[in-house]
Amino acid sequence: MAEQQPAVFETDLDHLALLHRGKVRDLYRVDNTRLLMITTDRISAFDVILPTPVAGKGAILTEIAKFWFKKTEHLIPNHLLDDQKLDAIIPDPEQRQQLSAHCMLVADVQPLPIEAVVRGYLIGSGFKDYQQTGQVCGIDLPTGLQMADRLPEPIFTPATKAAVGDHDENISFAKVVQLIGKPLAEKIRSVSLTLYQFAAEYAAQRGIIIADTKFEFGLDKNNKLILIDEALTPDSSRFWPADQYQPGSSPPSFDKQYIRDWLETLDWDKNPPGPEIPEPVVKATRERYQTALTRLTER
Repeated sequence: MAEQQPAVFETDLDHLALLHRGKVRDLYRVDNTRLLMITTDRISAFDVILPTPVAGKGAILTEIAKFWFKKTEHLIPNHLLDDQKLDAIIPDPEQRQQLSAHCMLVADVQPLPIEAVVRGYLIGSGFKDYQQTGQVCGIDLPTGLQMADRLPEPIFTPATKAAVGDHDENISFAKVVQLIGKPLAEKIRSVSLTLYQFAAEYAAQRGIIIADTKFEFGLDKNNKLILIDEALTPDSSRFWPADQYQPGSSPPSFDKQYIRDWLETLDWDKNPPGPEIPEPVVKATRERYQTALTRLTER
């Protein structure tokens, strides 16, 4: 990786209208058809934005997202625009140099109010659900499955999109139909499973298990379904090293699970403000993101 740039915790582009500041991304309007999405180095855990950024994380996430958008465009169109010349959009040279690796110029589409989650392995809230009900989000599973077991086939387990500081809520497929209509719901389920299968097979060849992931979608002005936000990054997926995978326990991962595990050792009630993260934990987290990028893109 190139020399480490200073962390980007929060952006301030006063010549563009700020539309949204999320847990990680700042979104600005460029014009009537284009938006500037900036992936910062903020990191959140347990739905709390932590006060310590992970320098370089936003640039890594941006590169991974761009990689997948280009690799999956034969399966579904996405909002990434080819025009990456930022001179006119961020005219200040110093600001442009700091932010360029964090930026994606994207089409302005109408986002849909769901997160399309696909699970290939039994982990996290899915495993807790299974322990209590024998199901994940209402989907029956075989008895006797262990934590981190591979599922007989990937399952679609949608969720609502929560505001910053709130928790996403798992919902049934019937609820998705109620929110956006049956044809669109079925199309999203189908393309989400296809995207997951394609990416999981690709990643497996590079020593990464994609345990689960989430996609977000929008509609363009012609009501065409578009993949938006990010795609198949360590922030929206669980990436496990295949050579350390062992069913029955939570595998190590190339994402912020390292920070979550560290936070669990603290006397913190998981409400804001979050604790400062020590530099060794920041460094180890950044290395995990970098490993995911290197393996996936072979750069």
